[in-house]
Amino acid sequence: MRISLKVTTRAKKEGIEKISENSYRIKVSLPPEKGKANKRVIELLSEEFDIKKQNIRIVSGETSSRKIIEIGL
Repeated sequence: MRISLKVTTRAKKEGIEKISENSYRIKVSLPPEKGKANKRVIELLSEEFDIKKQNIRIVSGETSSRKIIEIGL
């Protein structure tokens, strides 16, 4: 399954908001430095979908606020 994300970094409150079937808005408190925010995005998605972090990968948008994520089971 692939989903698209709009990521907001340095947010005061973390959370995930579903926009449509395969589109989400996610807020993380960490800055986008050295992959910290991407790592936190994967952690939050892991909790949200109740799957292992190893089954989530960033397909595109590694350095962008818009990302495509692939979730495997």
